[in-house]
Amino acid sequence: MKVPLIARNTFKECVRDRVLYNLVVFSILMIASSLILGAITIGDVKQIIINLGLSTLSIFGTLIAIFIGIQLVYKEIDKKTIYSLLTKPVTRHEFILGKYLGLAMTLAVNVGVMLVGIYAAIFYLAHHLILEDFNIFLGGLLIYIELLLVVALALFFSTFSTPALSALFTFTLYIIGHFNADILIYAKTINSPLLKGLLKGIYYFLPNFGNFQIISHTAHGWLMPWQFFWYSATYGLLYASTVLLFSMGIFQKRNFK
Repeated sequence: MKVPLIARNTFKECVRDRVLYNLVVFSILMIASSLILGAITIGDVKQIIINLGLSTLSIFGTLIAIFIGIQLVYKEIDKKTIYSLLTKPVTRHEFILGKYLGLAMTLAVNVGVMLVGIYAAIFYLAHHLILEDFNIFLGGLLIYIELLLVVALALFFSTFSTPALSALFTFTLYIIGHFNADILIYAKTINSPLLKGLLKGIYYFLPNFGNFQIISHTAHGWLMPWQFFWYSATYGLLYASTVLLFSMGIFQKRNFK
């Protein structure tokens, strides 16, 4: 099984490409924001720190997931290293899975360090943590699962398209997915059964990124229901796994001659 080896090499490539340097930027941002906002009341500062921190985590993570994800397969093809790789005892589905897990490891390190930065900033300002602050961890975990879905989509498109088009397709689905609920709402307001059915089909087919919009709720200190957390986490992991399987199927049939 060559998957762990491919995943480890992919992670090392991300480190060499200075992907993890955004952690330094994030840490500086969190420390600076803590100092600048120190004069405000603790409650207001805490809300701003959580909102700023999780939003930055989501933005940085999404950029990494898309722009590194679309290069995972293309880079090997462009450098012709794919030919030597596939002549070794490595199956194509192991190659795809290894690449995916390697970037997933990179994102896990990003999310973990950024969450530590958020907690450190809160502790610096308030000098203590409360039970409700566990919501920040759950929110970060849902954002990580969202990023795993974004990586799966980017990798899927990269198996048959150019990096530019893969980025465009992934980013478009990412934006539409955040407004997926509006499609269902609109479907309920129209009278045409055909159009209503079409819109409902689109709603259930496209990834619903609205399931991971928890930043505002977390910043306000609202407790996340466990039912919502498990539903969103299960949905994201199942959807990502399905997309990954399709990626393996397409890559398996691709001709590199």
